[in-house]
Amino acid sequence: MRVLITGASGYVGGVVTEHLVRAGHEVVALARSDRARERVEGLGAKAVSGSLRDLDVLRGAAAAAEAVVHTAVDYVDPEMGDIEGDALAALLGGLNEGGRFVYTSTGLVYPDRQGATVDEDHPVAPETSPQPYKVLGERRVLAAGHVAGTVIRAALVYGRGGSGLLQGLIGAGRQNGMVPYIGDGANEWSSVHVDDLAALYVAALERREPGVVVNAASAERTSIRRIAEAVAGLTGAQAVSLTLEQGTAAMGPLAATLTRSSPLDASRARRLYGWTPARAGLIEELTTGSYAQS
Repeated sequence: MRVLITGASGYVGGVVTEHLVRAGHEVVALARSDRARERVEGLGAKAVSGSLRDLDVLRGAAAAAEAVVHTAVDYVDPEMGDIEGDALAALLGGLNEGGRFVYTSTGLVYPDRQGATVDEDHPVAPETSPQPYKVLGERRVLAAGHVAGTVIRAALVYGRGGSGLLQGLIGAGRQNGMVPYIGDGANEWSSVHVDDLAALYVAALERREPGVVVNAASAERTSIRRIAEAVAGLTGAQAVSLTLEQGTAAMGPLAATLTRSSPLDASRARRLYGWTPARAGLIEELTTGSYAQS
């Protein structure tokens, strides 16, 4: 089918684009710069010039597609919530009756469960999420009655040497000789390899299940301390425990996020789509895989 994807020049979106092209889909990718255009065309997609702020471009490109995959995000941009809200309105408004829409969300929409596993039926609210606009984005996609909306809540994404969080920790290790974690670091996170995640996008797009929310995570749960230790070993640094106050002074709001633990139950994705994560685990990737090789 003809698929419009946002964020194709980014980490997750680029790998999703590869998988979509490999599966035989005609992929049209939003590209906001010449560099982005070169990147997406190199992946086998057709580039359409524009950004999430170009609402007429989004509306027109969506109208010419049978499906939209939205992966573009900038968690650092304080205006991202408003930008995405307007972009979703344009994309959903342009997509024709019966079209498909796959929306990228995050496991951070869940409240902190302090280690208890969470499935998709657990209530989420902007007030309890570090990424509140993702909750609002989910609701908008699922409420669009004219399209088949699917929401993918991804765990910590890793693999191919990428991931904003992991790259940040690696950078800290190399620059400061220290990889921080908060408290005892025993809180555990779920994770998902970027290629396994991309395979789930393809399955969700091809096997129509309207109004579905699915968690994307492997069975592995990894403590934040173990992640910090693996990054420290990779960079020749030391893994160092900080108090929440020290962490907030050094990392801002990220410190509080690193204290959370809401491991994801991804059995729904396995049941609906036959999705089976098969790539190397997070610690293996950090110690002997793509991160070590890069």
